[in-house]
Amino acid sequence: MSTADQPLIRLDGVTKVFYTDEVETHALSGIHMEIKKGEYVSIAGPSGCGKSTLLSILGLLDSPSDGNYWLDGKPVADLRLSERARIRNREVGFIFQSFNLIGDLSVYENVELPLTYRGMKSAERKKRVHEALEKVGMAHRAKHLPSQLSGGQQQRVAVARAVAGEPLILLADEPTGNLDSTNGEAVMDLMRDLHAQGATICMVTHDPRYARHADRQIHLFDGRVVEEEDMPKAEEELKESGFEMG
Repeated sequence: MSTADQPLIRLDGVTKVFYTDEVETHALSGIHMEIKKGEYVSIAGPSGCGKSTLLSILGLLDSPSDGNYWLDGKPVADLRLSERARIRNREVGFIFQSFNLIGDLSVYENVELPLTYRGMKSAERKKRVHEALEKVGMAHRAKHLPSQLSGGQQQRVAVARAVAGEPLILLADEPTGNLDSTNGEAVMDLMRDLHAQGATICMVTHDPRYARHADRQIHLFDGRVVEEEDMPKAEEELKESGFEMG
């Protein structure tokens, strides 16, 4: 397989088992999955089906019990902890349901912090932070604290923090979960705009309204992929329902 053809993410037979008080919980069972560069994939399914566990493995926050995972053509199983941390910081952008902003840092400082960990020069950090905040429409709030923002605004800042590092892939775990429907749709608009600009996105959601925004849906049930569905008509369907595209 040539470099151009290889998927950005490839899982082969990935299984995850948790052991608690002599009880085995099979969170994931034999997951086979590929995500190509520039694709927008949603992982859907009921609560407890393994969606967040799968996202944790994709983001190198956890490791599979069995199976293989390749990120950008490289196997991740034998990576040292320091190398995993470096990849999380440079190649993966995380967007969480609970925003995970640091309360006593300004909007600007929250977006800048992961870049500081890289040892990036000040001028480059400033440029990246400004561009990311402009992209999400929050540049005018750069000096505010998270507590001075609405939930929707906080999630926009969280998205800016994720994209400022120019990662290979954005991993979004229920990014609209703590938002009302208006702010939820606004964040989904933002995700779609980022995808249109070339971002690769993998989003976990239990809400079918948001899952349909993706190019492809992967449905999980009891830790297994039970269906994969391409969404070539999603844009047309949204237009027909009266939803204006950005």
